[in-house]
Amino acid sequence: MSAATPSVPSATTRRVSARVGAISESATLAVDAKAKALKAAGRPVIGFGAGEPDFPTPDYIVEAAVEACRNPKYHRYTPAGGLPELKAAIAAKTLRDSGYEVDASQVLVTNGGKQAIYEAFAAVLDPGDEVIVPAPYWTTYPESIRLAGGVPVEVVADETTGYRISVEQLEAARTERTKVVLFVSPSNPTGAVYSEADSEAIGRWAVEHGLWVLTDEIYEHLVYGDAKFTSLPAIVPELRDKCIVVNGVAKTYAMTGWRVGWIVGPKDVVKAATNLQSHATSNVSNVAQVAALAAVSGNLDAVAEMRAAFDRRRQTIVKMLNEIDGVVCPAPEGAFYVYPSVKALLGKELRGRRPADSVELAALILDEAEVAVVPGEAFGTPGYLRLSYALGDDDLVEGVSRLQQLLGEAKD
Repeated sequence: MSAATPSVPSATTRRVSARVGAISESATLAVDAKAKALKAAGRPVIGFGAGEPDFPTPDYIVEAAVEACRNPKYHRYTPAGGLPELKAAIAAKTLRDSGYEVDASQVLVTNGGKQAIYEAFAAVLDPGDEVIVPAPYWTTYPESIRLAGGVPVEVVADETTGYRISVEQLEAARTERTKVVLFVSPSNPTGAVYSEADSEAIGRWAVEHGLWVLTDEIYEHLVYGDAKFTSLPAIVPELRDKCIVVNGVAKTYAMTGWRVGWIVGPKDVVKAATNLQSHATSNVSNVAQVAALAAVSGNLDAVAEMRAAFDRRRQTIVKMLNEIDGVVCPAPEGAFYVYPSVKALLGKELRGRRPADSVELAALILDEAEVAVVPGEAFGTPGYLRLSYALGDDDLVEGVSRLQQLLGEAKD
């Protein structure tokens, strides 16, 4: 071996496994952590980074958790797959909200949506299996696929199509190795919502080619205007034997910190994922599960109030961003994010700097305007920024006003 040939660490000298060492840090959580650290140091940073409702968890859910703390039966191990009463309630909630009838044996309760996503992919993927991933994508999807041994294959949509991919794009990406297609509506990071007709077309395409579908429905209740949430296995019944639904209480009920999600799918896949969880984490916190039981069993009044606030903020942020020269911000139809294109600002001079990409632009914005945003590179599409509007109205207006002032100074 010549002196110029780089050495490859051997299994005995590598300190961190190649599999885990290849994982990137969650960009959204990293931005949020940096913003919070700066605020703690006394800087007036406004954070648009984390997708976290600014509302408290509704009181009746908190009270259910308090009572659970006092009940000795919840001080012990419970079934790894979830409390039976919560699994039954999730099945009932799935029928109520999605029109999709499932049995409690088709439900696995997980430690948040991220564990649900990883375990779902781990249950169906073998090494080298490909997963079609629409981009812009949430940062965790490709990492979970890789951890499970799969290969993410990106299909990119942009603002010209409202960030929605077509069946033609999916077909162009399909190979002999394709096993799963990821479907997310409403979408993080773009807020895109697929029509029922487009959703059905994608579902039927998957059925035609014998593909699995993993559909993330975490934002199901956060849709605005004329947009309508549709659940793929409800509108394409033929898909049900190869469809895994991921959901949770985090976004709908302002319960991000409670860490309760779930998988709904075919019994054999749910059983396999449950076996995995039995070794990885065992049962989800019983107190959090009882809180989730109160959430999914209750009415949606609190959800409606939060959705009205998000809708108001959505309209404000879209209007204000589109007033900035060089920014193009489509109106999202769901979730609580905007995903404006800032391509026209790249390379322009701002406060003595010329950001070459959206990573550099996001860093400049944090330094100069004390506003935290997430660059599009984190979501697979450079040239964009993601801003969550799940923050107070006053902070939202102040933060975007700072962006207007800073970005309005851009010059050639």
